[in-house]
Amino acid sequence: MAGRNVDKIYLEDSYYHVYGRGHSNNEVFRDNDDYTVFLNLFKRYLSNEPSRDKQNREYPWLQPEIDLLAFCLMPNHFHALIYQRTPDAMTKLFKSVITTYGMYFNKKYELLGPVFQSRFKALMIDRDNYLVHISRYIHLNPKDYKTWNFSSLPFYLRHQKAEWLKPGNILELFDGRTDYKKFIEDYEDHKKWIGEIKSELANY
Repeated sequence: MAGRNVDKIYLEDSYYHVYGRGHSNNEVFRDNDDYTVFLNLFKRYLSNEPSRDKQNREYPWLQPEIDLLAFCLMPNHFHALIYQRTPDAMTKLFKSVITTYGMYFNKKYELLGPVFQSRFKALMIDRDNYLVHISRYIHLNPKDYKTWNFSSLPFYLRHQKAEWLKPGNILELFDGRTDYKKFIEDYEDHKKWIGEIKSELANY
């Protein structure tokens, strides 16, 4: 069973389902460029080598501390599945991504105030079967999930790769990509789990 995010104490060597919603349920991604900017921030912090800004200053390099396993960006929220090796890796990653993206979004649309609703939320996952069902829940968020461009599903079903995304932790629990595809398409099994997952989300 996933643990609730009550006291915000996160553990090393643990899996988490991370969730962030727009302030007042507002859209946080308005066009394709917005989605791309957010994903490029994952790339900035999780690539194989440290990234640098225009002044050649090094951004925080978090790949040794945390793996991004799956994600889905929706117009007013995002989901991510991560594995962190240090207790504060997830906080460092999402604080950096959300803060930087918020500055970009407000500047682009001439807005003020928070873009996301408070801080991100995170549920610890401590069972393999729950882990794979969370990955499916994330990938099935869009109604048009098969053609949605802003999730990690193409990296699972095809041989698309990015050095900042690590689907292997999930795929190794299946007998190849075809097996995972069948799992995604098993709607009846998904229905058995979706109520439990939504209940957990409602309580953090």
